[in-house]
Amino acid sequence: MQELNRKTVKTQPRPERIIQFGEGNFLRAFADWIVWNMNEKTDFNGNVVVVQPIANGMTDVLNRQDGLYHLTLKGIDKGEKVYHTQLIDVISRSINPYVHFDEYLALADDPGLRFILSNTTEAGIAFHPDNRFDDRPAGSYPGKLVQLLYRRYQTFRGATDRGFIIFPCELIFENGRALKDCIRQYIEHWQLGDGFRQWVDEACGIYSTLVDRIVPGYPHETADEIKARIGYDDRLLDEGEIFHLWVIEAPENIAREFPADRAGMNVLFAPSEAPYHERKVTLLNGPHSVLSPVGYLAGLNTVRECVEDSIIGAYVHKVMFDELLPTLNLPKDELTDFADDVLDRFRNPYVKHLLTSIMLNAFPKFRTRDLPGLKTSLQRKGILPDGIVLGLAAIITYYKGGKRGEDDIVIQDDRKTVDLLRELWETGSTRRVAEGTLEAEFIWKENLNHIPGLTDRLTASLDAIRQKGMRNAVKDILHE
Repeated sequence: MQELNRKTVKTQPRPERIIQFGEGNFLRAFADWIVWNMNEKTDFNGNVVVVQPIANGMTDVLNRQDGLYHLTLKGIDKGEKVYHTQLIDVISRSINPYVHFDEYLALADDPGLRFILSNTTEAGIAFHPDNRFDDRPAGSYPGKLVQLLYRRYQTFRGATDRGFIIFPCELIFENGRALKDCIRQYIEHWQLGDGFRQWVDEACGIYSTLVDRIVPGYPHETADEIKARIGYDDRLLDEGEIFHLWVIEAPENIAREFPADRAGMNVLFAPSEAPYHERKVTLLNGPHSVLSPVGYLAGLNTVRECVEDSIIGAYVHKVMFDELLPTLNLPKDELTDFADDVLDRFRNPYVKHLLTSIMLNAFPKFRTRDLPGLKTSLQRKGILPDGIVLGLAAIITYYKGGKRGEDDIVIQDDRKTVDLLRELWETGSTRRVAEGTLEAEFIWKENLNHIPGLTDRLTASLDAIRQKGMRNAVKDILHE
């Protein structure tokens, strides 16, 4: 079996036109695949330079394969089963700014680079006042971006035709506005001047986007079969569903520069991504965030197993149709159709979406995906939604760690959150665990103990999981 690189595979040379913060499975199965289609079907003719956004990442593996990898898309498209593997060749190189900071900054000097993409998780777009301008690099993604933009501003002496078009892909409502706010905070905090601030405002377009594709990532169970079929030892195999949607809140001239729609992609340039965002986050990502810990602690391993399980499937249906769907303001028939489609996507027979992969940074995900529905449901109905509260209790229980059968429960989140949950569980009091979690304003941006009845209901859910087990705790709320 051959090594995969540009010596063993003939590829077409292209200029670098895109800087991408993030080398993970999602961007490679979504944005980079769309860029590949633009190259194949339009005159876009551009490659991607990947920037590793955190100290530990995949730059070495990417560069060992010269940015090449295979993507397998599986699912149902217009009633037909799709199972297709494609070599994606748009990543030219990857830079680790924690090791090669000068090489990273030099990207700003290339006039051909025009676009910036990012997916640094919900926690990635944040202002950290302890970041310094002379850090090599700044710790946060917005901090790194400002360092790059300032170098661009200086190199081209404030030329307004040398700005970047920036598409954040983090799952945050109005992510473009959130990123722009962080950039402005760093400009002021680092005292970079009004001229630079004005250049960012006038020369750089920072546009909110909505992304939608389920990406399980590396196909562990079928990797050997795929490698044998393609004939290469690809360590970066990626896998996603066939469905995709990218809504970009940008004017028509941006669509002309980034011709994804002309390449036949489901990419919409719209006046507002808000209605698409609210529907998707609430009815797809919201159930994801709570079914994952509930299903995992009930002994299941994938999203498909959850929706097909008689008990956990009923729980997922309750959360989607009874608790989250009524909080939205679009026509009910439209919402029901979308929710039905989501369940079909969850049941995709080709995609093995591991619950543990969804549990990364579970608390920020719950805050953006499920907490708004919890508040709206309480406001409209006068009662807390049992399923959503049980989902939060399941996340908290998952963060207790330990084992599930023979498997270790591995927590992936920032150290402050992990340490807090460990300390709270060490008290032995579920009441203290509930209160301490809900009062953590660094997680929620507020004290959730002030939501009427939530502390008591969360404590009861934690007790139910601990005393009865997850399946019986779910049965209790279904019977209610």
